[in-house]
Amino acid sequence: MKFLSYRNSINSNRKWALFAAYGCLIFFVIFFLFPPYYMLITSLKTNKEIAELSTNPWLIKQGLTLEHYKYLFTETPFLIFFKNTIIVTISVVIISMVISVLAAYSLSRLRFWGSGVLATGIFLTYLVPDTLLFIPLFKIVGWLGLLNSYWVLVLVYPTLSVPFCTWLMIGYFSSIPKEIDEAALIDGANHMQMLLKVFIPVAMPGLIAATIFAFTVSWAGFLYPLAFIYSETEMVLTVGTVTTLIKGDVFHWGGLMAGALLAAAPPVIVYAFLMDYYIAGLTSGATKG
Repeated sequence: MKFLSYRNSINSNRKWALFAAYGCLIFFVIFFLFPPYYMLITSLKTNKEIAELSTNPWLIKQGLTLEHYKYLFTETPFLIFFKNTIIVTISVVIISMVISVLAAYSLSRLRFWGSGVLATGIFLTYLVPDTLLFIPLFKIVGWLGLLNSYWVLVLVYPTLSVPFCTWLMIGYFSSIPKEIDEAALIDGANHMQMLLKVFIPVAMPGLIAATIFAFTVSWAGFLYPLAFIYSETEMVLTVGTVTTLIKGDVFHWGGLMAGALLAAAPPVIVYAFLMDYYIAGLTSGATKG
């Protein structure tokens, strides 16, 4: 009887713990979905309904409209912003991953003097906020003649993505047994062949996680485009949408919400399909090595 009572007590505690966990999850899901829901609702309302403060902001009562999306594509350079963002993002991801993989392999497997200190220093640079860097970087890119060009973002964004991606890949490469290196060297492989044929395939989850991080940094960056670019033909989505749809004290809320939704769609799609790899890459890279 005592055993059954104890077992029932454990089952009851587990049941309440499960209810509490699901309750917290539901609360946080609702809380974090409110902003995108509000953006979607506002983008589908007419300007008249948006302007009426007496209406319920969470409901559409005067009918759906796609005029804000039409205005975005036909009356603003939104497609130019989108093209510029894609070019910048692809370029930054390629540059960041090439530098990060080569640096991580060198620091984790080619044990030279000062490699540990250098690895720590690379990661510490990631902790420096970009609000402190954009002024000296403004001087540098101005000297290089890259101001008011989206190519300046290709130059400065890797300063944000490379340190973290390198640290993540160091954790993965360090977890690979040394015996693999020795076997590859005995078979006559050089370091580049070892990197391409052994390390990268084994560390693919970490590589995907680092790629997603570099993609997020370059796609969602706001401060650097705001500071370095002032021509509409060179702007990216984060800054171009805001500067185009805010004229003085007039806010085109419907267009802003529509632009924000469309700009957020690619990262959402990427995370939806690669979330498992991203989580695995962060957790394994942070605990191994």
